[in-house]
Amino acid sequence: MGRKALTKREKVLRLLETGKNITWQTIRNKTDLKSPRAMIDTLRNEGNCIYVNKTKDGQTAYRMGEPSRGVIAAGLKALSGSDYSYQS
Repeated sequence: MGRKALTKREKVLRLLETGKNITWQTIRNKTDLKSPRAMIDTLRNEGNCIYVNKTKDGQTAYRMGEPSRGVIAAGLKALSGSDYSYQS
């Protein structure tokens, strides 16, 4: 019995979890995705914090990171309608 094959989603997540910039072309070549952007959007909707950057040669690159305090505050404000999530 061999190992279970990774899904395309799992492959993209593993690439991003390295913390390095991963170009659109790299994702496309390593996972055989027609639209890496669609997979990135899916992963973002699942709650992953994925940033988009431009490389020096103009290619689109993605990186997984930690959300900043500003991003968390904006999310809490959008959900609760105030700057704080705790209502007494």
